[in-house]
Amino acid sequence: MKTDQDVENLLEQDLSDYLNKENFSSVNFELVPKNESVTIEMSSQLLEKVKEVAKQKGINYHIFIKEAVEQALQ
Repeated sequence: MKTDQDVENLLEQDLSDYLNKENFSSVNFELVPKNESVTIEMSSQLLEKVKEVAKQKGINYHIFIKEAVEQALQ
């Protein structure tokens, strides 16, 4: 959408058919600033698998690794 009118035209439509869980994906907001970095070593096979899964999820593999660490700590 490039103009306010484009948005207004969308909002005037009946979006009932569009509003279902298949048309949405989760979004994570990072509210804590990143102030540290780490370097890890892993096999090229593991890194390729990480990148593959991250791509399937539609996220950067760095974010995928960080989310995996966060989930492991919960």
